[in-house]
Amino acid sequence: MQSVGASLRSASRTARLAVPAHNVASSSRVFQFQGVQRRHVSLRMPNFKGPVSWLRESLTPNVRQQNTKEEIEAARKQAAEKGQLSVFESVPSVEEGEAGEKVPAWKKKTYTEHKYSTANFKISHRKLNMLGRQIAGKPIDSAILQMMFSEKRASKRIKSMLVVAKSHAVKLKDLDEQKLVVAESWVTKGPHVFKRYDIKGRGRAGIKHHPHSRLHVLLKEGKTLAEKRAEDRERKLKRIVSAGLVREDVPLRNPGPAWAW
Repeated sequence: MQSVGASLRSASRTARLAVPAHNVASSSRVFQFQGVQRRHVSLRMPNFKGPVSWLRESLTPNVRQQNTKEEIEAARKQAAEKGQLSVFESVPSVEEGEAGEKVPAWKKKTYTEHKYSTANFKISHRKLNMLGRQIAGKPIDSAILQMMFSEKRASKRIKSMLVVAKSHAVKLKDLDEQKLVVAESWVTKGPHVFKRYDIKGRGRAGIKHHPHSRLHVLLKEGKTLAEKRAEDRERKLKRIVSAGLVREDVPLRNPGPAWAW
């Protein structure tokens, strides 16, 4: 055993002598940093980065790579298999035929309108009717814009309902998106009216009524804004009567008093 220990000590001494001497003192920070890096490499630990490299990596802008069409289609198929598609992507499209044959015109059902409504929710029919009157007669995009900037609490629900109604009318009933107009909007009372106690003073109590209501809309194909402006301009031009075009050389009859005061 003594001979084995002596041989190990001599081997370690020769290994120390074989290592080339470093020209930097052992107490310097460079040598300590290199020693820490060697230790992390030997222990398979993450290596520390220098301040310059860390600043370069953290401050350089990361350019997002744009996905190709094939990758987008593959991601959509994977999301459809998992049932994670959004409301607008999950709406089925109208197909012409199962075998790819064109359906004759007399078999196709043409739609001229689309009716949609919200669910029953807690709101007074009088309050909801004000929003219904605000969007009635407007183009669908203008009605959605009105609800986006409305301060009413129910405007968010009506905005989402209008977006879904527009998608259904365009994709399922093949209506023209540019001509969709909110032709009618009306409010109906809900089936439930919640009643709660209303505690009052002097030992008296009343009943609070919490009504429910819903909003219905009817979308139809109307005139676009450009067509309305053209018709309005033509109507105003017809009302203009020029004295140079029609001239009558006849004396004035029954002239009014010029100086009546």
